[in-house]
Amino acid sequence: MAVVRMATKRFFATRDANNVKNYNIAAVILCITTIVLHSGDAGVLDDNYGRYIGYIKGIAHGVRGTVYAVDENTLFVRDFFYDGIGPTAYFWAGKSSRISPDGFTIPYPEDYPAVEPPPLQTHNNSNIILRLPGGRRIKDIKWLSVWCRRFTVNFGEVYISATLDPPKPRILPEFKRLAHSLRSGNISILDARTFYIPNLHYDGLGPDAYFFVGNGSEPSPYGVKVPNEVGSLEPLKGYQGEDIEIQLPRSLTMHSIDWLAVWCVQYTHNFGHVNVPDDLDVPPALGQTKLTPTWWYNPTSSTTSDPEGRWEMSNCRELLPGKLQVHWEVQGDWVQVQLTGKIRENQYMAFGLSGNQNSVTMIGGDVVVVFYNPAKNSFHAEDYYLSATTECDDKNGVCQDERLGGRNDAVLVTGTRRNGVTCVVYRRPVQTNEAINDQPVPVDVAALVIAAIGPLGSSDQPGAHAIQDMTTDEIRINFNSRDDHSCTVSLYNLDDDLELSAWPPNIIIGEKEFRAKLGPSGGARGYTAITGHSTGDVVWYINDKLIPEIYVERRQTYTFIVEGGNDPNKGEHYHPLYITDSSEGGFGQKDDAEQRKQRVFAGIVYDSDELPFPTTAGRYCEFKFKSYDRSSEMETFNAFFDSLKLSCENGNVGLLNWTVAEETPDLVYYQSYSQTFVGWKIHVVDPGYKWNDDKNAAASRQHGGLPLTCAILTAATVVAVQRIFTISLL
Repeated sequence: MAVVRMATKRFFATRDANNVKNYNIAAVILCITTIVLHSGDAGVLDDNYGRYIGYIKGIAHGVRGTVYAVDENTLFVRDFFYDGIGPTAYFWAGKSSRISPDGFTIPYPEDYPAVEPPPLQTHNNSNIILRLPGGRRIKDIKWLSVWCRRFTVNFGEVYISATLDPPKPRILPEFKRLAHSLRSGNISILDARTFYIPNLHYDGLGPDAYFFVGNGSEPSPYGVKVPNEVGSLEPLKGYQGEDIEIQLPRSLTMHSIDWLAVWCVQYTHNFGHVNVPDDLDVPPALGQTKLTPTWWYNPTSSTTSDPEGRWEMSNCRELLPGKLQVHWEVQGDWVQVQLTGKIRENQYMAFGLSGNQNSVTMIGGDVVVVFYNPAKNSFHAEDYYLSATTECDDKNGVCQDERLGGRNDAVLVTGTRRNGVTCVVYRRPVQTNEAINDQPVPVDVAALVIAAIGPLGSSDQPGAHAIQDMTTDEIRINFNSRDDHSCTVSLYNLDDDLELSAWPPNIIIGEKEFRAKLGPSGGARGYTAITGHSTGDVVWYINDKLIPEIYVERRQTYTFIVEGGNDPNKGEHYHPLYITDSSEGGFGQKDDAEQRKQRVFAGIVYDSDELPFPTTAGRYCEFKFKSYDRSSEMETFNAFFDSLKLSCENGNVGLLNWTVAEETPDLVYYQSYSQTFVGWKIHVVDPGYKWNDDKNAAASRQHGGLPLTCAILTAATVVAVQRIFTISLL
């Protein structure tokens, strides 16, 4: 199928596709495609509907239809018939060998106002999207049935092959960084028409820039504009780390394009792009992808509730100040809960009832863990029981109820991720369904609750959290209350990591050799706090120190051993080092006028055409996180550095020998040729300069003005305390 799709795609990309002969060829290709797609073999991918499962075998009430796997959690029933006469008929799925009462309801429609989903109505040639509830996946079921619950009668059935592999979202690289500070996280294809672009940055200064798609190996003017995240075709505004979704026009799919770019139409300039591979096996675009509503990108207030008031709740408490809030409301037999956290994408939020209602106790706790999966752009709410503070072994530990033989009573309602804040709404029953793993929610007295945030581990399992990221004081909530609203600030209005103190600057004095690699910026404690400038994902590490201030003498020669990447086609891995008087750097991104404003002292030469050329790059080496970004947790850079690991590509280093000229200013900078704000200061002094005063000043700056011995002891104590983590909640 991939071969047929690629052939068809390439044909329509040719300039002479209006030729009659070529149209005949196209007709043959499309006929072959149609024959293959509708040959009836289970597992065949139809780009329009998904992976073919089978035809529903009707038993009663005229039930029939064709079933496809849209993605890992979603089914599509095409041309569904049912006479509607059965009293309590539902879509029903299970994992037993035969159709039986041992199964679960798949609600249709998915959004329903009552506690229980409504029975199926009459359907005549309907197209139906079925989303498996409770995070279940198609691989976990063996059949789908139209089932009468009252009389336990099967009206129609289709069996699902154990080898079925549903289509999945595809993760692509980030945007190439070519102009106007464009960058992003890894872009995902969620379905055949939807891109998810996380952490998008763009300065907004392009006069006529748009999201743009087309054919060919590189972006060109022969493309099509794509509406932005609010459906507008106005020129793009600036972005400062937003997570957005954009959808192709209805006439296009991912199978008919080769690239997505941010493109300036007026000047035919590519600011950055990502290629779309030919071998896509992504979900079809049937409307199953939950898109962020347009109002979310342009909120009219600081609250997190939506303007239609569907999820608005009158109660709110701070669980972890500045980090985690809970809204709640009892609605009939259910409690609806909204957790809002200023957390990273790879973190979870947990909230529930203490294991002991007389004291804050994690053991025996009944909690719901919610999180966001950026790769799938999906939100999850899962019921957990805490029998121990260890990893779950299917008997004890921090375990999902389902792994202990129970069921997931947490029902996801909705979720959003915006500007560093994750918000998830879920419901759980007031009365317990399981005497051991679940506690009933008290509605007549205030209940003692527990909460935490922490990192997600493998398979989206909650990992150990820092002690400061869990509740330790008694927090009691009357779930039946109204207008219990003690939250004083929206988490969306808080600056990122506002309370974190900066790491003291690193200093290098008296060295002649400097090894330059790339590494993470250190979040709110690192580059931005030290320099006052925003930066990208990586900055210079010199001799294993984050952007140190370097001291050099005039008339002395120094060697920079550079490992910044030497392939200009890998924008994010291409950082030739040069020395300049510019605190901004990024010489290669500047136009001629801007380049003339910079003085360059080493690392750039000009060719015969008077074009600048960087001389020193070398292989690419980057310090990466061993697990996740722990900069906010670490009081010292040395402790943070211990959380990194070095990753290097094959190749040789680059060498930059710099003899400091007499006329060199007192302050210059080591920078990246291809990206702004990557490096920091070089202090230039005269020969014979007395270093002792500077060394003492540097030691004082690095250790907060404390005597050096006291500072070392304090730093060691901080690191020791920082490494004491707990899994006492999860």
